[in-house]
Amino acid sequence: MTTRSAAAPLPGTRARVQAVRHRYARRGGRSPVRSHTYTLYLVSLFGVFYLVPIVHAAGTSPALVPVGSPPAATAVGCALTVVVCWGAQLAGGFWGPLVLQPFLLHVYMSTDMPPTSYLGAVTRRRLACAGTAVLVPVCAAVYLVTDLFDHLETALPGLAAAVGLGALAAVAWLWGQVRAVADNLVLAAGAGIAALTVAAVSRADPDGGGGLWLLAGVLAAAAGVLGRVAFRSIRTVGLPRLARESARAFEALAYAWTGTLHHALDLYRPEPRGLTSALFRPDGRLRGHLAQGAARALRTRGRAAGAVVSLPAGGALAVLGATGPEGGPALLACLTGAVCVYLGSGWVGETWRGLRDELTLAPLLGEWWGGVFARTLAWPAVAVTAGTALGGGLVLLARWPLAAEQPVEAFLLVTGLVVLVLGARFLREMKTQLPLGLLLPIVTPFGDLSGLLLVAWQFDGIVTVVTGAAVMDSLPSAPGAAALALGTAGCCVVMGLRRVGWAHRGLFSRLRRA
Repeated sequence: MTTRSAAAPLPGTRARVQAVRHRYARRGGRSPVRSHTYTLYLVSLFGVFYLVPIVHAAGTSPALVPVGSPPAATAVGCALTVVVCWGAQLAGGFWGPLVLQPFLLHVYMSTDMPPTSYLGAVTRRRLACAGTAVLVPVCAAVYLVTDLFDHLETALPGLAAAVGLGALAAVAWLWGQVRAVADNLVLAAGAGIAALTVAAVSRADPDGGGGLWLLAGVLAAAAGVLGRVAFRSIRTVGLPRLARESARAFEALAYAWTGTLHHALDLYRPEPRGLTSALFRPDGRLRGHLAQGAARALRTRGRAAGAVVSLPAGGALAVLGATGPEGGPALLACLTGAVCVYLGSGWVGETWRGLRDELTLAPLLGEWWGGVFARTLAWPAVAVTAGTALGGGLVLLARWPLAAEQPVEAFLLVTGLVVLVLGARFLREMKTQLPLGLLLPIVTPFGDLSGLLLVAWQFDGIVTVVTGAAVMDSLPSAPGAAALALGTAGCCVVMGLRRVGWAHRGLFSRLRRA
């Protein structure tokens, strides 16, 4: 296996690359169009039954989150830019645009062609698709949630900023894969500083009308400069590392297409490192449940850092939604807070997957049934409660004095939200294999709807959290919302135990023996 690092490709290199790709796409006489027919069918069903009614409702009702003024729109655009840029960088570190089919990459690496000849063209196509994939949802979300596109003075610059955001997101995706960790930290810090600067300049402007145009110009310039540097870095990418990333990516893709998305995500779970001795006391015995959970969480420092940020942020947003005036902003804050707490509950506890494995294996050690749950769930419950309470308590102190009943309502709502999140996380982590019953067709006058059930099964945890938080926010009584969350969490626990087969192992007989 030999590679060349010459800048100019050999004569006929492009034709050779296209010939290999054409031959691989038509291997075995299969047509590449047929493999995407069912996906297009599901997308069309989703659009007819969900997107069309939502768009119609958004066009005939007031905006959920009014923009208010151009400076406020610029500030929201700056915050969205930072989030999208950081998310694209993080995604590029795990699954970037340079990932190819392992067999194709092996064939290319076995030739004398430089990496830029077979990675450059596919990277350009994927970046164009990624930019469009960011542009369309951003514009759709802005149209559905805000009234930015209802005013001419903000519609055109808002559209230009969305185009620039799509271009920057695509470039940041490539940057996250081809550049070192230090360069990614510099880009992340630069994105934050630039966003703060643009927001400050827009707020200092009396009219504020040029803030979105300034944001669009900054995004376009940053995308052009960073894209040029990132494409030059393709020639220096490590091919062995790219081969490992491609093999892992397509193994995860095979899991996802067979209905086990949780197994695909497990492939990207970081391996624990260090702090092994912290799990034991000086006399060799294991430490307590909370100490073990904290040590296991700190062994994956990246996930622990994400939990440290997301849990207080989720608690703060939940309290803002509970104590603020009713309306679209309060609902949006509540939903965002619920999603943050849900994500943090998985990042802070590395014992969830161990609990699933222990419940599905034979009880060889004969441990009392409650010991398994106490040992694995004590730390996640305490950590999620403490992190959410910290963020929510800071918001309550900052907004004091409040009405006498608001702290009580906020406490009940946030407590119910924590219980709901823990139940949904338990339901998600107890997932094993795809039930075969979900593969049976569901014939309706509107077509086969079994694909929608598969999507719901894949994302049942996040669907439970978002739906439950929305219903809790709509209830007029805080005790009623807390009771609803408790009941939903109980249903999630029962369904999770059924998934690992405990409903057929005699759970109540275990309780009687205990």
